[in-house]
Amino acid sequence: MKFYLISDNVDTKMGMRFAGIDGVVVHEEDEVRRELEKAMQREDIAVILMTEKLVSLCPDIIYELKLSQKRPLIVEIPDRHGNGRTKDSITKYVRDAIGVKL
Repeated sequence: MKFYLISDNVDTKMGMRFAGIDGVVVHEEDEVRRELEKAMQREDIAVILMTEKLVSLCPDIIYELKLSQKRPLIVEIPDRHGNGRTKDSITKYVRDAIGVKL
């Protein structure tokens, strides 16, 4: 099973390519949706890596796919411009998911 990247910049794609991960560069919401649908159809892809910017373009479809599909796993990654999350984002995810403050 393979990793696959859907990125909004060439630098991220090149870095992942050096690690053996193939992918595409897209910029518009319709391109993201089209490439995501194509990647979801492929049997050889186990994990789809997507940059934060692209996930923010179409959070509705990403959320729906994460809830309804067992495979592939969709993982949001920071791009070369940094991480848009706050420093306690994992704590917030746990609190939102199970209602327990850590």
